[in-house]
Amino acid sequence: TDIDVIVSPGSRQAWEMLMEDGSFLAFTKAGVRMIEPGCNACIGIGFVPGNGHLSLRTVNRNWKGRGGNKFGKIALCSPQVAAASALAGVIADPRKLPPVEVKVDHLDIDDYLILDPVGESMEIVRAPNIVPLKPQTPLTPTLSGEVLLKVGDGISTDAIMPAGPLTQHLRSNLPEISKFTFFYEDKTFAARAAEKNGGFIVGGDNYGQGSSREHAALGPWQLGIKAVFAKSYARIHRANLINVGIIPFLCDTDIIDQGDELEIDVSNLEGDLVVRNKTKGTRFPVKHDLSKREMEMIRAGGLLAYTAQQHG
Repeated sequence: TDIDVIVSPGSRQAWEMLMEDGSFLAFTKAGVRMIEPGCNACIGIGFVPGNGHLSLRTVNRNWKGRGGNKFGKIALCSPQVAAASALAGVIADPRKLPPVEVKVDHLDIDDYLILDPVGESMEIVRAPNIVPLKPQTPLTPTLSGEVLLKVGDGISTDAIMPAGPLTQHLRSNLPEISKFTFFYEDKTFAARAAEKNGGFIVGGDNYGQGSSREHAALGPWQLGIKAVFAKSYARIHRANLINVGIIPFLCDTDIIDQGDELEIDVSNLEGDLVVRNKTKGTRFPVKHDLSKREMEMIRAGGLLAYTAQQHG
């Protein structure tokens, strides 16, 4: 055959149920390569398409280079189209194949990875490449700094924090992985942010679309980013920004340029918020859509700090 077929079950539960009903062995004997649930081929951990090779994938993103090779051709499809195409050997319409009835009469529950409490405290054993997070600190009354980067609409979390071979070995080492923040947009960003002790990022519409990886928020936070100004945010990335204490401001970003020095009084998040552009000598209003709880999280410095306050 001229095609490879890879199946990655969506969860450990699905993995075990495929074993239980015999599907796992049937797939394997048919030549399918079975792999564990995980990021895997989506970010180029194995199964990287060759130059000019087409790969149908049931993941949710196919930006250039996403699968590990910027010269590969990745097309997104439904699981039904993927299965039909695997059977036909070409891109196929599942509606033209005989119907398949799928029955699920029970769901396996595997909770062995949930550990019982061991007491009030315990030592966390870390390998040398696993670095604890720095403490989250409370919000200061005034935020000031330089717009270190201005990007356009639809900036993805991959653009903010690259996935794949560039960073996959550093995922538990935030000081090191943060050095690759916006690597493909501006290789100087991380060094400039560190030099200036943080600052601001300006985006357009749908800032932070794509993967839900929290590293796209953690990286800027590690570098001292205090807030993002954008026209709108992808839902999950907005939540991740708040979780690390970065304020997702909403405003007309067309009036802000990279290099502008901004200052904003955030002592009262419920009141009117106005940014002073010290570079241009202008002022402009901004807003946010934070809930009461989210404002409390921001004031605390992020979700971890907020949780510690609630249960300290």
